[in-house]
Amino acid sequence: MIDIKFLRENPDAVKENIKKKFQDAKLPLVDEVIELDKQYRQTITEADSLRAERNRLSKQIGGLMAKGEREKAEEVKKQVGEQAQRLAELEKLEEELQQKIQKIMMTIPNIIDPSVPIGKDDSENVEVQKYGEPFVPDFEIPYHTEIMESLHGIDLDSARRVAGNGFYYLMGDIARLHSAVISYARDFMIDRGFTYCVPPFMIRSNVVTGVMSFAEMDAMMYKIEGEDLYLIGTSEHSMIGKFIDQIIPEEKLPITLTSYSPCFRKEKGAHGLEERGVYRIHQFEKQEMIVVCKPEDSKMWFDKLWQNTVDLFRSLDIPVRTLECCSGDLADLKVKSVDVEAWSPRQKKYFEVGSCSNLGDAQARRLKIRVNSENGKYLAHTLNNTVVAPPRMLIAFLENNLNEDGSIRIPEVLRPYMGGKSVIAKP
Repeated sequence: MIDIKFLRENPDAVKENIKKKFQDAKLPLVDEVIELDKQYRQTITEADSLRAERNRLSKQIGGLMAKGEREKAEEVKKQVGEQAQRLAELEKLEEELQQKIQKIMMTIPNIIDPSVPIGKDDSENVEVQKYGEPFVPDFEIPYHTEIMESLHGIDLDSARRVAGNGFYYLMGDIARLHSAVISYARDFMIDRGFTYCVPPFMIRSNVVTGVMSFAEMDAMMYKIEGEDLYLIGTSEHSMIGKFIDQIIPEEKLPITLTSYSPCFRKEKGAHGLEERGVYRIHQFEKQEMIVVCKPEDSKMWFDKLWQNTVDLFRSLDIPVRTLECCSGDLADLKVKSVDVEAWSPRQKKYFEVGSCSNLGDAQARRLKIRVNSENGKYLAHTLNNTVVAPPRMLIAFLENNLNEDGSIRIPEVLRPYMGGKSVIAKP
């Protein structure tokens, strides 16, 4: 959410930003919110004037009563009563206007970074750099669930009977591999100076609306019936929510955290769910990283965060590339975003395994996350990035480490987490 003062003073810049995001239907909202803001400020001015007049008249009543001029005092009291009715009307109008402004401001997209490429959707995202040499073996690579099934590592049929499509049972060494990757990612981030955290897996609605757009909320979040609680779609939600209504001493910045959580997503929309796959599912686990920092440091931290993911995948011998998200592919709160994509030897192309985002001060403004410095208070900047998210990540891992006999190589860095195993053999 952008600063309404910025919108008020730079309406053309806000409209141009909306055009860059190909959301022209939102253009009238800028003029609408400016008019509402004008009414809101006029209402506040009139209300403040009436409050000042009420205080003046109250003192006058006291003076008249002290002089014994009761009749004059009653006349002034009547005047105060009439003004009280108008003040009540203004206070109600003030609240209504504030709610209308807030609702519109939460739908106007954040100002994107000047470096963001302009494009309508993810088909116009721009490749930045490749890391590692993509490799295609001279034997056929089966579909990822076939690899897992050959190792007795997944049971989709039972999961479908228990919970429907979009769920899975991971079994045996594949389940162990899943946990090993999470544990390795946790320690990888701890070694890079991040503090490990296990957050709440449910959050209240005010946190949900603080960390994401309404469109994302509707498409992603599961609500707990009868309670003001939602299952998290990623631990970023509760990790950023941790700082709601907080004033952070500047000397404590940056705050760098890495968190583990299960994640729950509706996965509504065009993509749908794969009946036999684990690429797009309702439930998965994830290691995340978040940063709360000074505004002038957020660009530097953005580059550090996506580089962490690249380095982790390369330590597992998985080729990856970075992809700059274009303007039309950015969620409304994002200033800039880079996807990390892993190489799929089976498909002979890259696919998304993580996303790094700089939110600027948008989340901090919604959640009132402020920093206290010697020069006064200001809004923090927040960033987040996926460290690793199996079982999706397992697709890349299995395809890139598959042997011709169907066994799976275990990279050296993962062996301590797999009981020393160097290979997962077919039973």
